[in-house]
Amino acid sequence: MMYMMIVPRRNYDLFDDFFDDPFFTKADKHPMPMMKTDIREGENNYIIDVDLPGFDKENIKIDVEDGYLNINASMNTKDDQEEKGKFIRRERYSGECSRSFYVGEDVEAEDIKASFKNGILSLEIPKVDPKKELPEKKYIEIGE
Repeated sequence: MMYMMIVPRRNYDLFDDFFDDPFFTKADKHPMPMMKTDIREGENNYIIDVDLPGFDKENIKIDVEDGYLNINASMNTKDDQEEKGKFIRRERYSGECSRSFYVGEDVEAEDIKASFKNGILSLEIPKVDPKKELPEKKYIEIGE
């Protein structure tokens, strides 16, 4: 009995693979991960740490709307002066990024404490008991 192994064929081109390396491609082809986030639960609060290296505190906006904590950060690395020389590679980020987290309808903006140090935005969000009572569950009777 003879067995045949089927292996997908790959068109291998060393030249194309070499120039597909991130060194030779545009930054948008291999996007840099932004706003990496850690969330920890404490006894009475949640702590959110967001990496924002290179951002200025003045360019970070935080708000709470409809139960969502919204974080927006912007950066502009382009100089106001005329740029001299042609860029061979440009990796520094310029633009905006944002993240949203559901924190609940009962969390107010004034309840959240924020700090920004060494490129890390730290938010302390208190655990809040829902102010609204859940409606009593009513069952539908099944007829014959």
